[in-house]
This record gives sequence, structure tokens and C-alpha cells, in this order.
Amino acid sequence: MPSASILGVRFDARTADHAAADILAWAAAGEARYACFSNAHSVIEAGDDPAFARVLNRADLNLPDGMSIVREMRARGVAQRDRVYGPDAMLAVARGAAEAGVPVALYGSSPEVIGRLRERMPQRAPGLRVVEAISPPFRPLTPDEDEADVARLRASGARIVFVGLGCPRQERWCAAHADRVGAVCLGVGAAFDFHAGLLRQAPAVLQRAGLEWAFRLAMEPRRLWRRYGRVVPRFLIGTARERSAGVTALSGRAGARSS
Repeated sequence: MPSASILGVRFDARTADHAAADILAWAAAGEARYACFSNAHSVIEAGDDPAFARVLNRADLNLPDGMSIVREMRARGVAQRDRVYGPDAMLAVARGAAEAGVPVALYGSSPEVIGRLRERMPQRAPGLRVVEAISPPFRPLTPDEDEADVARLRASGARIVFVGLGCPRQERWCAAHADRVGAVCLGVGAAFDFHAGLLRQAPAVLQRAGLEWAFRLAMEPRRLWRRYGRVVPRFLIGTARERSAGVTALSGRAGARSS
């Protein structure tokens, strides 16, 4: 699988269909894996925190969620056709799971969002079995609370766990819990709010142009202005310097977990 390194983070070249097929195959085989859908924000977070960079680089798949990442992959000689957008991937995996009879679970967000999502996802993916849904508190869990959540997820029989805790918390959770839960864990972030019907997605034309961040900033300025003010300039400057230094694609996937 060809990959590209962008500011020290490995991104795997995959179409959305191929990524969904990999995830469903792992789930059907009963494997414990995790996949991330990463963007410029993820890259900057990883640059500030080596432990988080290891989480992304050791993922079974780290997929380009943003067009800025896709463009950087192409600049490094990797033929990535389009981004693998977390909300779209979640829906594709859910529909594939419904067809294959693979049970899924939801973990993250607020009780309101998780309740609406549990109701709406089987409508969008007819036949989907959502066997567990957990909204953890917005604070670090105690060891007993964490173990209780793991026990619930294991007992549910879920083979795929969609995780919506926000970056970088959801990716860290997936890395730390995939083996404990014994399922494929996917950090899909804002997909929970989108599919619950509580947050508007950017128009397709803005998504294709790589301007989804501007749309989201307009929708949630108080929450996002600090993030984008920190991320966008650093990403643009850092990647420009990296390209000028002649950084190219990775050979192989040495950073990923053994498959």
C-alpha cells in the first residue's frame, strides 16, 4: 500500500471503497484493529505531541480526511484520487455492515447525539444492528469506568466500534482500546453530529475545493477560530518547507502495526 509522510505523519493511499472493504474484512474476520481519518489539524497535533504522532503512524489505516492532505500526498508522488471523508466512510461502512450482518457499536459524544444517532443510523443503513451505544462523561474516566465500558462493548458482540470523541482523544482511545474491546475501532469525529442531524455539512463544492474548514468556522466560530488560527498557517508553512526540501513518498508502511 503506497503511503506518504506529511510533517512526520504517515497517510495511506486508499479510495473510500477500498478503505471500507478493508475495515469490513477485518470485522468479518474478528480482528482487533483501528483506523483514523486525519486532516491538517491531526498533523499539527501530532507535531506538538510525539505520542499522538505514534498513534497515527501505528494505525492499521491512517486515511486522508481533508483535501489539503490529498494535495500534499500528490505533491509527494502518491496518486491519491480523493479524500476519505470520515462521515462518508462511516455511512459506507455502516451500509456494508448491514449487508454483511456485522454488528456495530457507537462510543462518544453526548447522550442526546448518541441517542439520535442510534435511531437514525439504521434508517440510513437499513438492517444495521447497533448493539451498543455509550456516551462517556466529558472528563477522564476512572479505571473502573473505563473497564465497565470495555466490558459492555465486548459483551455486545460489536465487531465495529464507531468512536466520536474529537481529535486527538478519539484516536488515542482507538489505539488504547482496539485490542481490549476486540473489534475494529474507527475514529470518525464530527460524523456523529452530522449523521445525528445536529450539524450541517459543507456544500460539496466547498469540500472539493478544500474549504470545508472555512464553512465549519462560519458555523461554529467561537469553538473553532482558535483551532484554525493555529492550524492553517502552521500547516501551509510546514508543508511548503517540506516540499521545497524534496520529501517524497514513503516506501512501505514501517510505522503501522503488524498485520
